[in-house]
Amino acid sequence: MAKRKILIFPNASLRRKAERVVKITDRTRKLAEDMLETMYDAPGIGLAGPQVGVMQRIFVMDCSPKDGDADPRVFIDPELVWESDEVEKREEGCLSFPGQFADVFRPAKVVATFLDIDGDPKEEEFEGIHARCVQHEIDHLNGKLFIDHVSLVKRQLIKRKLAKEMQERRERK
Repeated sequence: MAKRKILIFPNASLRRKAERVVKITDRTRKLAEDMLETMYDAPGIGLAGPQVGVMQRIFVMDCSPKDGDADPRVFIDPELVWESDEVEKREEGCLSFPGQFADVFRPAKVVATFLDIDGDPKEEEFEGIHARCVQHEIDHLNGKLFIDHVSLVKRQLIKRKLAKEMQERRERK
């Protein structure tokens, strides 16, 4: 496994729509392993292909409690096919926006279709943090970011804070 570089906003790739995975190969499996290692190292609970510069519809997640057993998941060509009318507000962050968080409203439950790492088709219902993570990562695959779910004022604040922090990091190097 190899850690990959996580792209940081405003990298243009984060706004591009990812392409379908044509065929699951050993290269796809290696990408998934690398993405999981990168996500765990960051640390985060989800990571999408575009965040590591791979414009394919693949994401990984592990929403297990920190003190529990790991539950790594790989989603290939995922699509949301249903979402509940009930919405929940919860603070979200993003590995492409280090140190930035905002309250985001999202459907409380969703159903997604996807292929697993073996290419087997799946349909699964998610709720709670799992539903939130699936929605967040599918947004990435569609070129949408968590800041798109907040007010313009909050979005501008996050962008300014991130730019300032990134500048300070560069100056320390």
